[in-house]
Amino acid sequence: MEQEEVNKAEEPELATDAELSEVEKLTAELAEAKDKYLRLYSEFDNFRKRTAKEKGEMILNATEGLMKDLLPVLDDFQRAKEAMDKTDDVNTLREGTDLIYQKLLKVLESKGLKSLEAKDQPFDVELHECVTQFPAGDDKKGIVVDELEKGYFLNDKVIRYAKVVVGN
Repeated sequence: MEQEEVNKAEEPELATDAELSEVEKLTAELAEAKDKYLRLYSEFDNFRKRTAKEKGEMILNATEGLMKDLLPVLDDFQRAKEAMDKTDDVNTLREGTDLIYQKLLKVLESKGLKSLEAKDQPFDVELHECVTQFPAGDDKKGIVVDELEKGYFLNDKVIRYAKVVVGN
C-alpha cells in the first residue's frame, strides 16, 4: 500500500513536468510566430515606402522624354526669333515658322496626340463642346458648322473637347 502511495505521488510530478515542457514548447512557438510576423510586417512596410518613393519619382520625371523631344523645337523657335530681327523677308519667315510648326506637330503626334476633326460632323457631346448655335437650315441641323478651338486625343482619350458652333 505504501508502494501505491509513492507511485501516486510521483505521477502528478511527471504530469507537471510534461505540462511544463508543453508550455515551454508553446511559448517557443509563439515567440517564433511573433518574430515571423514582425519581420513580415517590416518587410511589407519597407516595400510600401519604396513603392511610394518610386511612384513619386516617376511622377516627377514623367515628362522627361517629352521635354527632351521638345528641346530641338525650342531651339528652332529661338533661331527663328533671331532671324526675325535680321530680315524683312516675310515669305522666308513664314516658311521657317511652318517648318517649326510641322516639327512640333510631329513630336506631339509621336507621343500619341491626335487632332479631332469636328467641322461638318454630327455634334457629339462626347467629343464636342457647343459654344453657341447658329441658324443654318434643316440640312445643317445638329451638324458642326464651325470649329472655334480644335479638340485633341491623347492615346484615344479626349484631353480637350473641340469648341464648336452647331447648326440649329
